[in-house]
Amino acid sequence: MKVLIVSVDLGDPDFAAHSDEFAMLARGTGAEISARLLVRRAHPDATYFIGSGKLLEAIELADAAGVDAVLFDRPLSPAQQRNLERRLERPVIDRVGVILDIFALRAKSREGKLQVELARLQYLSTRLTRLWSHLERQRGGIGARSGPGEAQLEMDRRIIGDKVRGLRGQLDRVQRQRVTQRRARARGKTLSVSLVGYTNAGKSTLFNALTRAGAYTADQLFATLDTTTRRLWIDGAGTVVVSDTVGFIRDLPPTLIAAFRATLEETIHADLLLHVVDAASAQRDEQIAAVEQVLGDIGAGETRCIQVYNKIDLMGYAPRVERDEHGTIVRVFVSALERGGLDGLRGAIIESGRTAGNNAPTIEHTEFE
Repeated sequence: MKVLIVSVDLGDPDFAAHSDEFAMLARGTGAEISARLLVRRAHPDATYFIGSGKLLEAIELADAAGVDAVLFDRPLSPAQQRNLERRLERPVIDRVGVILDIFALRAKSREGKLQVELARLQYLSTRLTRLWSHLERQRGGIGARSGPGEAQLEMDRRIIGDKVRGLRGQLDRVQRQRVTQRRARARGKTLSVSLVGYTNAGKSTLFNALTRAGAYTADQLFATLDTTTRRLWIDGAGTVVVSDTVGFIRDLPPTLIAAFRATLEETIHADLLLHVVDAASAQRDEQIAAVEQVLGDIGAGETRCIQVYNKIDLMGYAPRVERDEHGTIVRVFVSALERGGLDGLRGAIIESGRTAGNNAPTIEHTEFE
């Protein structure tokens, strides 16, 4: 599918990185980027988000490039999306829709598919009017009678409502199963470790290096969505349960956070979080802040956390461990690909296992020497 990307700069100092990240998301859906339009605004236009002048430019670009759809790198309101589609005469997909598309492509397990479908339906439920705008409402006689468009909308709302309730019921059963599994681990005094981090930071590669699990890895955003859990034995810590969870991203849609509740609860209830950071990324600090914000939003902000700076092989740095003023390990520098620094990481897990349940210390962002 050939697409036009509309990138809107609202004064974000990190706009270039934000725009490049969205292009990676678009390519992740299989789209071919045929044209790009940069728009600078102080605030979004209420009707078209980008204003009428830039809209005309977008129409000309879309027609000249023969694109099939127009992608916006910002979330759009249902009204803005509807207005843009009428003028552009093409499907318009915003940032949330693109992320949902990628999640739908990547989800493999039954649970993952249920979660993505729930998020998709919740997103779709606010945008039903644009699907049936070609049907006119008919009025006549004494009072008003709804026409085929209105009847179809009500029918769709009921169908979606029924599906959402069914999906929530199935996911509630999954959640209860996870609660049972967590109780069993607690009775066995098994240390629970969850890998979290920005998408494409190398979580799955590190997970494989620690557990030899063979989880799928690729240099792309959201390469894996489904939570993978493995047990491993670490001398000094005993049996450890390690979970690889879905990656985070800036402006992660609330519908996805809500839909992935059962998966993210593995993070909330973990004894230890390993926050995997892409040490080679120029947006490292912004990505750390984005992950910490999501962790706070889901109730995991107080869980003991160690930052694992990955990909140090790309920076030419040696593995090392950093401690805070209390002597507690707060950062470990590793190369998951080359398996460098894993002994230091295992040592950090052992140390955390001895103090499981303590609140995480305050972590300051580090600067490389």
